[in-house]
Amino acid sequence: MADYEIFDLGDIVLQCKATLRDAKLTLNAKKDNVIVYPTWYSGQHYENEWLVGNGMALDPSKYFIIIPNLFGNGLSTSPSNTPAPWNGPRFPNVTAYDNVRQQHRLVTEKFGIEKVKLVTGWSMGALQTYHWGALYPDMVERILPFQGSAKCSRHNFVFLEGAKAALQADAAFNNGWYEKPPYKGLRAFGRVYAGWGFSQTFYRVKADIEKMGYASLEDFLVGFWEGLFLARDANNLLTMLWTWQNGDVSNNELFHGDLPKALGAIKAKAIVMPASTDLYFPPEDNAIEVKHMPNAELRIVDTYWGHFAGGPGTSPDDITVLDKALKELLAS
Repeated sequence: MADYEIFDLGDIVLQCKATLRDAKLTLNAKKDNVIVYPTWYSGQHYENEWLVGNGMALDPSKYFIIIPNLFGNGLSTSPSNTPAPWNGPRFPNVTAYDNVRQQHRLVTEKFGIEKVKLVTGWSMGALQTYHWGALYPDMVERILPFQGSAKCSRHNFVFLEGAKAALQADAAFNNGWYEKPPYKGLRAFGRVYAGWGFSQTFYRVKADIEKMGYASLEDFLVGFWEGLFLARDANNLLTMLWTWQNGDVSNNELFHGDLPKALGAIKAKAIVMPASTDLYFPPEDNAIEVKHMPNAELRIVDTYWGHFAGGPGTSPDDITVLDKALKELLAS
């Protein structure tokens, strides 16, 4: 029995002017006051649940928690589950704006919700969190984006180009028309990621061995990084990668590329939480964003876990810091 529901969106026109036909969002929902907690790059709703639990800030006995799955993640409409001719590499480009507009339909049309107490998310979930705040400022009361940004930086874009090139270099990828998974490319994709997801200090103190229980660095590279992406569909990864690279809270008809205007539109009380050693989303990027947000605080998490300070549940100490900040924000 599936632990999620499907919300039928019908045919929707994306920002790229392609139509996503018979589109569907999947969600995981629990009850009380409303919290929206979008998924991250390649993650599915169950991989968000490490931050949900009795006694935690996101307590399902106190809050109605909605976890919408990102387009392209294999559960919501994706290259891997779309019928021809829009399947595989013909799947249209989907933006974070497209995702959040349809999530808003889910929240309002399915549940009849008018106010959202909190939106929060890690990485690409943070990108969606910024969009919720900017696009629906009178609806969203609080936001806490962690280890993410409102716009993909040029440096971040370049990192993703390297990972994408490694995946596509596998001959089995066949321009996206693969007959079986391009395993060499997926493994290479994971190894490129390995140099970015955790910090230099993480590797220096051998946290992969001492904290995560791997026998050696090679054991970690194979078991954690290759294993993470071997479980994913290549075209799905590339769809979400395009969404990430083109993430920009201001790139829409409301803000016309004016990033300070988009950030200034966020009325929600905000705590923005970068990790001190995040190689994807350095705190400097968030500091620039917070300057334009009228009700925001920058709170840097001091950690050597890099981007993975925020998930999926790998660093217990950093989870405690994040959970405390969420409790504080929800109580304010």
